[in-house]
Amino acid sequence: MSQDLLVQRLFESLVSGDRPTARTIINETFDQGATAECVLTDLFWPTHEMIEKLYRGDQLTNLSYHLSTRLLRMLVDQTAGMLRKTGPRGETVFAACGPSQGEELAGQMACDLLEAAGFGVTFIGGGVAADEILANVQERRPDILVLFASAPSDLPGIREIIDALRVNGSASGTRIVVGGGVFNRAHGLAEEIGAEQWVYSPADLVDLLTLPPEAEETPARRAAEPVRAVGKAPARRTKRAA
Repeated sequence: MSQDLLVQRLFESLVSGDRPTARTIINETFDQGATAECVLTDLFWPTHEMIEKLYRGDQLTNLSYHLSTRLLRMLVDQTAGMLRKTGPRGETVFAACGPSQGEELAGQMACDLLEAAGFGVTFIGGGVAADEILANVQERRPDILVLFASAPSDLPGIREIIDALRVNGSASGTRIVVGGGVFNRAHGLAEEIGAEQWVYSPADLVDLLTLPPEAEETPARRAAEPVRAVGKAPARRTKRAA
């Protein structure tokens, strides 16, 4: 079965709240040899994107949105426990997101993959005030600050955090990466608000943060780049979900 058909089949089971069928689809995918990483990045992420796009376009009822996001989160939780873990990298990530269910789900997938890749991850989810996030970043001084946002309403808080960190220099060694949602729909926005880099998806975030030092930052990975390698399906995955 092609990936598009598999995504469509999972989507239909999620929006109808059909838990047994959703589990069956995932089990069949694993039986075909897919890894947990591939299920997260090549099945769950595009399904999540489809749900968010239709909901934003008023093509999905609020009931169907709640059914689908909650069921998908359950599947993500179960699959994340099957991820293959690598050794500690010695780098810390502090991650936050907007308050919607979809943003939290995207942030969770990103953090699950980062933790499996050896990063020390702290994820606070959404609904936390910008000044509280800022205070925590200043206290913890993580190597990387990741902010996922899908809605324009998230931008003032993100801008506030970035501006404060830039002005007072309290976390000068912290790399700021933004991704998802509104940043994917508005090229150049990440640079405008002061982020160093942006990524399209959780898998791309892992690809970016695990680059060896000698491969770090060419202009193609800067936040200003309108057409990026980050955000395209990486070639490193050897077994796809479909």
